[in-house]
Amino acid sequence: MRKRMSLARQLFVLQLVVILALVGTAALLVFLEVRRDTRSHAEFQVRTLASALAELPGVRAALESPDPAAALQPIATSVRKATGTDFVVFMALDRTRYTHPTPERVGEPFVGTIAPAVAGRAFTESYEGTLGPSVRAVVPIRDDTGAVDALLSIGILQDQIGSELQRRLYPVAYLSLAALLLAAAGSYAISRRLDRQTLGLGAEQITQLYEHHDAVLRTVREGLVIVSPRGRLLLANDQARELLGLTGDAEGRQVGDLGLRPPLDGLLASGEPADDQLCVYGDRVLVAHQERIEKDGRPLGTVTTLRDHTELEALAGELDSVRGFTDALRAQAHESANRLHTVITMVELGQPERAVEFATVELASAQQLADRLTDAVEEPALAALLLGKAAQATEKGVELIVTEDTAVAESTIAARDLVTLVGNLVDNAIDAALAAEPPRKVTVTARGEPDGELLVRVADSGRGVDSEHLDAIFSRGWTTKSAAGARGQGLGLALVKQVIGRYGGEVEVETGDGAVFTVRLRPHTGPHAGEQGEPGEHGEQGEQGEQGEQGEL
Repeated sequence: MRKRMSLARQLFVLQLVVILALVGTAALLVFLEVRRDTRSHAEFQVRTLASALAELPGVRAALESPDPAAALQPIATSVRKATGTDFVVFMALDRTRYTHPTPERVGEPFVGTIAPAVAGRAFTESYEGTLGPSVRAVVPIRDDTGAVDALLSIGILQDQIGSELQRRLYPVAYLSLAALLLAAAGSYAISRRLDRQTLGLGAEQITQLYEHHDAVLRTVREGLVIVSPRGRLLLANDQARELLGLTGDAEGRQVGDLGLRPPLDGLLASGEPADDQLCVYGDRVLVAHQERIEKDGRPLGTVTTLRDHTELEALAGELDSVRGFTDALRAQAHESANRLHTVITMVELGQPERAVEFATVELASAQQLADRLTDAVEEPALAALLLGKAAQATEKGVELIVTEDTAVAESTIAARDLVTLVGNLVDNAIDAALAAEPPRKVTVTARGEPDGELLVRVADSGRGVDSEHLDAIFSRGWTTKSAAGARGQGLGLALVKQVIGRYGGEVEVETGDGAVFTVRLRPHTGPHAGEQGEPGEHGEQGEQGEQGEQGEL
């Protein structure tokens, strides 16, 4: 298959053709102008010389002498040599030559036009005479009365005119050749640079590559961001614009001027490599991968891919939550079997009253908590969350206490956000209590305040939080767990912070004998005002589960 010519080579050939046409046309015009000028100069020269020579008294005297030919031949010879003309011919009105550069032709008839001169008018013409093609002037010679009694013709051969033309055209030819070479060299240099910039591709290949590039950028489900070495946004596909909330005029602006939020603003501006870094951005969980791009040792900028893992993290969290509930149910089933054997044995021993008492104590305790939460918490998702966390905590050996003043009326805070907030704080508190010495306790309070705010307080019996870490605990990636901990470490409290920010709330952290997190939310400022999530909807229980498996403290 024949290789297609690259775009740079096509442009070079086109420029070369244009340059050749321009230089050739200019050279031709200069040649025509020089030739016309040389001819005009020759005509002016012979006519002026002939007119002046015809007026000389010595010429008239020679014509009146007994032998005009002998008298005029020396005059013609001296004038011809002095002026550089090729012939000076004096003649009678009947064309008979008195003088000629070739003496043998004296007396022969003059070859050429003489009628205008006989009529008394000087003229010039191009004519091929006995010496060859020439530019000649023919003028009348008048006597004292003014009558024409002889003629004079002075001419310059075309060969001499051609030599003069050639002499004058040498500089033009040199300049034209120099201009052609200079223009060709400049065009070649430009084409070489363009060839490097277009990677040697042809116009059709570039068009095809752009179409494929545009199609890929529009259809890929990952966000793609390209930033120049100077921190200027070069490209962001549709998915990246949606994930980052970019406007249509974002491309070409500095990353710092795009209004991005942490941590992606710092990541994109730094240009540092990042390997699948998990980021909480707004209400999304993004995985950012950033690499530096170089070609031939020259930095081209950074390419960042953004994958939306919000749904994936929610599903993974929901799976972990289900696993936790399964483990709790398995433990409860084991305990129930033990209690059942105990009850049966008491009955067999003839102590049915004590068997009934033993069987109903645990059931009453659990049912009492369920009834109290159902009555006090009108949001079913939050009530189910607290009951589930109580079972999980018991299975892990942690006592989860829901305070008596817990009371949450139906509010404008989305169920998903409630589950995200409370679920993360409780999971972190359980982990913190497990890391400390017994007794291990977690205390949860959730109640509506008279001013419409929602207060959530979670306390644990853990080791607390060091004062120097209080400003960092809500940052993505901060954790006290070991590297072998759960996937997504350092994410839960960052999501808690996002929920607080969406509702214009505030959080206080007290540390001492354990940590106490107190969150106040203002429902009327939230983005979901008027929405009330249903328990079991995707994203609520799943979101909580996501946070539960990612607790930090």
